[in-house]
Amino acid sequence: MTTTVLTKAPPARSRALHTFAAMMARDARVLRRNFVMSAVRIIIQPLLFVFVFAYVLPKVGGGAGPGGEAFSTIMVPGLVGSSMVLQAMAAVTFPLVMELSGPGAIEDRALAPVSVRVLGLQKILSAVVEGLVAGILVFPVVLLVHAQGQGPAVEVANWPMLVFVLLAGAVLASAIGMYLATRIDPRQIQVLFTLVMFPAMMLGCVYFPWTALEGTPWLQIAVLFNPMVYMNEGLRAVLTPQIDHMPSWAFLLALAVGAAGFVWLAMRSFARRVMQ
Repeated sequence: MTTTVLTKAPPARSRALHTFAAMMARDARVLRRNFVMSAVRIIIQPLLFVFVFAYVLPKVGGGAGPGGEAFSTIMVPGLVGSSMVLQAMAAVTFPLVMELSGPGAIEDRALAPVSVRVLGLQKILSAVVEGLVAGILVFPVVLLVHAQGQGPAVEVANWPMLVFVLLAGAVLASAIGMYLATRIDPRQIQVLFTLVMFPAMMLGCVYFPWTALEGTPWLQIAVLFNPMVYMNEGLRAVLTPQIDHMPSWAFLLALAVGAAGFVWLAMRSFARRVMQ
């Protein structure tokens, strides 16, 4: 005679957390496997910019930016912020486009014992991690590459605000990336990054502070529709507070409301696409 021992199934919340952790571990493994090539791709553009503006221009007598500050100082927040935004967006947009357009790719993930919204949150969180990694990789580059005597004057003025700006900016960029991936024709995604993201970076207060646009009021107002502006101005306020920047309440409010709003929009659009 055999005795069958029945064990109680783990709670649904425990299963969901275990599955969520497993999906994060899978994405971390993929990131680790492609780390070298990803790091080169992330670093190369900021490296070229700081080499030209912080090393070459001072050598030829043109190393001062708006307000007489060194370009190396002005560009630290902008290059770190823009690198984070672009990487966080790309980390969720391109893989999700392939999963949604490929045969059965997203269905395999949807079979996981978690809700579709949890699956979407995992994708956003994974992209947030990649965006933060991009910022960590770029910061030493923009801090160390410069001509002699042209080093950036960087000082963290407010650590809690720095953490908030980094996290909220990465969440905002990831959520925007997910929303675009679920709303745009996959054949147009490359065009989107060429025609939209490049102008967004050039006018995202990367190479100049937002206050420098006071002489062109229409442009100063127009760039407020660019989410990258708030990320870069937030980093400028906490990393280079000696440079004029957007009022703190403005970029904090924009990042908080923008992150919450786009996460809601992205999750709603993602769930609708997966369930179709």
